[in-house]
Amino acid sequence: MAGMTDATVRPARSDEVRRIGALTVEAYRAGGYITGSGTGYATVLADADARFRSAELLVAVDGAGGLLGTVTLALPGTPFAEISRAGELEFRMLAVTPEARGRGVGESLVRAAIARARDLALHRVVLCSSVEMTPAHQLYERLGFARLPARDWQPGPEVRLIAFALDL
Repeated sequence: MAGMTDATVRPARSDEVRRIGALTVEAYRAGGYITGSGTGYATVLADADARFRSAELLVAVDGAGGLLGTVTLALPGTPFAEISRAGELEFRMLAVTPEARGRGVGESLVRAAIARARDLALHRVVLCSSVEMTPAHQLYERLGFARLPARDWQPGPEVRLIAFALDL
């Protein structure tokens, strides 16, 4: 993968959770997907400690250990699962620092989620994404994900999430 020879995807460490939360908020804000930092979804994004404790939290790091991106993996019935069902792994809160965009970091994190689902002998990877996140949708489709409209939903009146799935 071009430009990614210096990046590694691995489980997050407890000493990184504060920086992971800040990275996630920064990435969503830079993309124009959230505003502010103290309320609403920004608060959820900032709380990487909760994801670290209740889900699998992965990071992409450069050769010096600098954080480039993150993704949260959740099994059905766990606190961060929204749309997954038995036999599926759900990923959420995919975030890449603005400086690392275009270097394949997001793709590396999605591929790590797919590999983790295979390691767990699951049959599908699912996710939901805001309708506005079209660059992410293009990545998912390029990696073989297909729309799963039956699981589209609205967590609030102004937020519409669309679902994707990849059968393994």
